[in-house]
Amino acid sequence: MNYDALIPVIRKLAIEAGTEIMKIYDADDFDVKVKSDDSPVTAADEAADALISKGLRAAFPDVMLVTEEQADSHKSSGDTFLIVDPLDGTKEFIHRRGDFTVNIALVENGVPTRGVVYAPAKNRMFFTLPDGSTVEETGAFDPDTIGETTPINVADSDNSALMVVASKSHRDQATDDYINKYSVKDMKSAGSSLKFCLVATGEADLYPRVGRTMEWDTAAGHAVLHGAGGKVVRFDDHTPLTYGKDGYANPFFIAYAPGVELKEA
Repeated sequence: MNYDALIPVIRKLAIEAGTEIMKIYDADDFDVKVKSDDSPVTAADEAADALISKGLRAAFPDVMLVTEEQADSHKSSGDTFLIVDPLDGTKEFIHRRGDFTVNIALVENGVPTRGVVYAPAKNRMFFTLPDGSTVEETGAFDPDTIGETTPINVADSDNSALMVVASKSHRDQATDDYINKYSVKDMKSAGSSLKFCLVATGEADLYPRVGRTMEWDTAAGHAVLHGAGGKVVRFDDHTPLTYGKDGYANPFFIAYAPGVELKEA
């Protein structure tokens, strides 16, 4: 993969998808449907998916594409592919909480190596550069011109006073029980892949996920965090979280700054 060609394309598509999403988000009302797995889907998910898929297939016709909203794409298999969640945090979108993101990532040999996470309602954009390092962009988010960027890095964690981020919509007792193993200074809640980005910027040290996720939910955030010096491991044995698994379902996992002394599950 030519990373110099990839990054401008995925950044541009994320911004354009975000624009389509916000048109629907800002409307007086929108319809919500329920998919076969009981998860919600809106016109915004579908519009963003169509835009991103068309753009990626035009730019990279020979690269396998997996997207949440196209079930046929889930039947493909391989360890190198583009993977898309056109609107991560649909529940946050429906309740107009703003914590939703556009996620596009490249997975190579089972590892997310490049990605973009764009939160249009929060005006935050994170992406990996061609060299694999991660930046946060600020400004007007022109699809065709990269604005001012700031390199981001994970925190130098203090294990006696950790900042923990957890899911806004999927918090449960098992998550709290695990968090209670640590010396926690403060807690944040966030929706979608923004949790990875908060660890990537040093705004949080630790994000444990004891609940169901799919690879399209996590790949872009994983790439962003990895490029900022962070890690994502399985919850059960602390081995690296890998991609291209059968059915694209993730095990429970922990995303963290490497200074955090991980506790056993």
